[in-house]
This record gives sequence, structure tokens and C-alpha cells, in this order.
Amino acid sequence: MARTSLNRADVDACLAPLADVDRVTADRFPGGSAVRQPVHTCYVPADGVEADTVRDWGERALAALDEHAATPERMAEVLDLPPERARAIHPRVRAKLAESPIEDLRIDFEDGYGTPEDAVEDADAERTAGVFAGWLREGTAPEHVGLRVKSFDSPSLRERSVRTLDVFLTELLAAHGELPPGFLLTFPKVVDVRQVEAFVGILARTERALGLPERSLRFEIQVETTRSIVDTEGRLALPRFLGAGDDRITGLHFGTYDYTAGCGLTAAHQHLAHRACDFARHVMQVCTAGTGVFLSDGSTNVLPVGDAEQVRHGWRTHYGLVRRSLEHGFYQGWDLHPAQLVTRYAAVFAEFRDSADSAADRLAAYASASGGAVLDEPATARALAASFVRALDNGATDAEEVAAMTGLSEARLRELGRV
Repeated sequence: MARTSLNRADVDACLAPLADVDRVTADRFPGGSAVRQPVHTCYVPADGVEADTVRDWGERALAALDEHAATPERMAEVLDLPPERARAIHPRVRAKLAESPIEDLRIDFEDGYGTPEDAVEDADAERTAGVFAGWLREGTAPEHVGLRVKSFDSPSLRERSVRTLDVFLTELLAAHGELPPGFLLTFPKVVDVRQVEAFVGILARTERALGLPERSLRFEIQVETTRSIVDTEGRLALPRFLGAGDDRITGLHFGTYDYTAGCGLTAAHQHLAHRACDFARHVMQVCTAGTGVFLSDGSTNVLPVGDAEQVRHGWRTHYGLVRRSLEHGFYQGWDLHPAQLVTRYAAVFAEFRDSADSAADRLAAYASASGGAVLDEPATARALAASFVRALDNGATDAEEVAAMTGLSEARLRELGRV
């Protein structure tokens, strides 16, 4: 038995305080989520949500593809892609638009309407809950659907926000009988941790009133104010927001235009690629690392509509911004128009394929313990595997192609990709 010099009781006394660190780490930093992250969120104003909205978005996206990029060669020209890359992704984009064009849809009640007792908003809350219930019955609902309520900025907005949520959920449960999986709420313009605490309190009371399971109402926070990055005391605000979320917060969504306006930028400089937005996104990344909370980038208001040149400009702008978000580790973003679905999936699929060959070689070498030109750490191997898992989930590739590239089964990839 090896000889030692330290007293065991002294060692235990020195290490004992670290038990609190272990508890905090296990509680607040559980690692990656097992839930699949959608590649986007589509925001649709509540008064425009109809029974055919999901189908209509897919059809309009396909129509835009057929009109402006009907062939791989045309897509390569419009988006400045290598021809071989366009040939690989074009059929997959078309298939995605035909089969499941929207992965996440938010019925938007944040803007519009009038007073807290506005009968029009009441009617739209009831009507859209019925529309959602219809999608669920027909099996046509996107994997994730929810609503964006109004902010808690003022007493009138708070009252209306709570009322809309109450009306919508009451009608949804009456029509469908249960809260569907993947239902999410979006909580905008948060400026103070007490707003998060109040929202959590409302959700808990709503669950009890409707007989829902505890913590079944989950939400995303929109990071679109400077005070959601740095609070009035000069501290990072997001860790306190997350701590107040009662394990209900699933994501942080960046709001491009409110945030850049809050920073004092003029309209010409309010865009996703501005360095002020990079700062906010980096804070979001640091504050959520290891928590399992998803990050989503914001939107661009440059839409692919109008004549051919305007569509081309809108697509290239959107494509470039989505690629930039992906490079910065933001795997989700906002889409505001059906034609943006074309470049959303083109960008997501191209990003995967641009790195797939080298990533596959590194992953195969790691899994076989055979070494290679790059010696990867386990954390990097998990990230490599996670990129393939995302691609399998969003339609950028399939299990047969991945097995041919990496020599690994889908089950093995998912095992390696757990974080």
C-alpha cells in the first residue's frame, strides 16, 4: 500500500465545501437536452392563422423554389453555391418543403389588438386554439407549436397577456383534452428578473386551474433588450432569469431589431451581423453553456418577395445570415415569410455538407480509437457526432448515407452525440 503524508481528516475538511459545488453543477448545468432542437421558429400573427396555414407556407415555399430556383443549377447560381453542393441539397430542400416545411410555429399575440378586454383578441385566442386542435386531430401540426404572448412591460399589457394565455389554453384543452407535447410559450421583452418570477407564478396557477401536470407549461425568453443582457446593477442578467425560471425555460431567442434599437443603432445598421448583436449572442452562449437551454438567433426583415432580383437579394441575404448564425453555434433562427424556408433549409443542409467529410473521418477515427491527423478530445467528438444527429433530424442526410460516411450506425451516433 502506498505511503501518504496528509491526514485524511484534514483532506476531507478541505474538500467538504465542494459538495455544494457538485449540487449546483448537477442542478443548474445538467448538460445538453435530449429534446430535438428545431432549425427555426416561424412567427405568424394570430389574426392570420388559419386551418391551412401550415400547408399554405409549404406550398408558397415550393412555389418560390419552382419559380426562382427550380433546378440545382439555378439554385447554385442564385445562392452562389458550388454546383455539386447544389445537386446534393436541392432535392432534400424540395422534400423537406413538401413533407414538413415548418418545424416550429409561434402564434403571435404580442402586437396588435387593443385594450385588455378586447373582444377581438379574445375571439382570435379561442379561434386559433381551435385551429391548433384541428391540426392535432389531423396529424398536420408541426412538431412544436405555441404562442407568443404580450410582454409584462405595463399593467395593461400584463393583464392582456395573462388573459390571452388563459383563453387560449382553456379552449385548447376543451377541444383537444390535453396539452400536446412540444407546446411552448414565448415571453418577450424581459427587462427584470421579477417579470420572470411573475410569469412563472402565472404558469403555476394556470396549471392548477386547468388540471395540468406541474411544470408542463414551458417557455422561451426573448433577449431583445439591453437590460436582458446587463441588469441595472451592472450584472449579467441571464443567469438570474434562468435561475428564476423554475426549470421551465427551454430557450433564449434573440430579438434583432428591438435590441439594436435599444443600443441606439440607426435603422441602416440594425441587422443580425452587427457586432452589437455578436456581443449579446456571446453572452447568451456563456450563460447557457451546459444548461440544456436552446439558443435561437433572430430574424431579418429583408424578405424574398417582389421581382426576380428582389427575391434573389432576399434569399442571398437570408442564406448568408443563416450560415453566419450556424458558424457561431446558433442552430435555430426566426423565419417571417414562407419563401425564407427555401434558404433556411438550403443553408442548414449546406453547412452540414461543407464539413461532413472531414467530420466523418475524425469521428470514425475517434470511434475506432485508430488515431488520425487530428487528435480529438471526447468533448469535440461529441460535438462532431451531434452535428450528424442534427442533420439526421432535420433532413440534411439519412442513416444510410451517414453509415457510409462514418461507418457508424444511427444509434451509435446518437450515443456519441449525447452531451
